[in-house]
Amino acid sequence: MSIPVSGNSIALDTSVAIAILADPAHVLLSRPGAVFLLPVPVIGELRYGALNSRRSAENLAEVERFVNRCRALDITATTAETYARLRLGLKEKGKPIPENDLWIAALCVEHQVKLAAVDGHFDAIDELLRETVSL
Repeated sequence: MSIPVSGNSIALDTSVAIAILADPAHVLLSRPGAVFLLPVPVIGELRYGALNSRRSAENLAEVERFVNRCRALDITATTAETYARLRLGLKEKGKPIPENDLWIAALCVEHQVKLAAVDGHFDAIDELLRETVSL
């Protein structure tokens, strides 16, 4: 299923999502008409972090409220094809990246949406549209 995206759509990497959760006045939230997308691996990482915290019930509830305000980017067979192609390209460059980040990138490339991330290793993926953010 294709996610309807627009020029105002932006996918969030885990570190950026965490920054937004920590700062409800984060600059990204002030964008008029912005639609925030969460790749499924990001949702998993956020839920893991909440469950692994000292205040797991409270943090998990906060994560769920945030997830419900965003649109999820689900992994499909098309995503798997994109992932395989990107992974091979990174291997050929000698620049592998963490698995979850590769799935996140594959989802963004598939849906042609910008990824808000701070990790520099995403720069090795030529097809990936990036949104530079500061935390």
